[in-house]
Amino acid sequence: MNGTNESAHAEAGVAIARDRQDVAVGDVIVRHKRSARIVHWGMALCFLACVLSGMPIWSPVFGWMANFFGGLETCRWLHPWAGVAFVLFTWLMLGQWRGNMRIEPVDRPWFGPRMLSLATAPTDEQVGKFNGGQKILFWASILLALALGASGVVLWWPESFAAGLRQAAILVHDACFICLVCAIVVHAYLGTAAEPGTFRSMTRGTVTRAWARLHHPRWYREVTGEDAKKR
Repeated sequence: MNGTNESAHAEAGVAIARDRQDVAVGDVIVRHKRSARIVHWGMALCFLACVLSGMPIWSPVFGWMANFFGGLETCRWLHPWAGVAFVLFTWLMLGQWRGNMRIEPVDRPWFGPRMLSLATAPTDEQVGKFNGGQKILFWASILLALALGASGVVLWWPESFAAGLRQAAILVHDACFICLVCAIVVHAYLGTAAEPGTFRSMTRGTVTRAWARLHHPRWYREVTGEDAKKR
């Protein structure tokens, strides 16, 4: 019976997540509304399209990937347009999330060796909806994505730019691509294996109260009005 009630609460949370977030519904909390999740997955899918279509252009070693799209010529056409879509989703994500991603005094310890731990310590009672590591990863990803877009414009119309700028654009594009792939791998790991229960926030839009109390205690208190130290 308890399982049925929990399922009903989760479904209610998903319904509310269509247009609201940061709302407690029974045993779950709505963390991300539907539009935020659509933008997140839209950005992810566009980046995947950029990777799969760009790798065979980048090196013949990955030429086999061109078969996913019907050949190298298709990749050369698809890659820049997928990049345009990726940058548009990046701007949408920036507009939606920047308010929650402001750096606060409580986040300062993350700007140092703490960043290597990639986790919230149990004593971090002042961690809000996002911790300092998540904020650093967010802003780094936004900057890398915009740098990829800017350098991609130069590579799309190389004849319109000086040779030195073209060479710089190639280096920037390659370096930002490698860094962003690494950031996304870390992001995927933290959102799945490292912190079980996180992935559902980007699929169903909800997290459990226990998850919120453990990982983001200040946000939990703000949403529920409860004392995060209670067990």
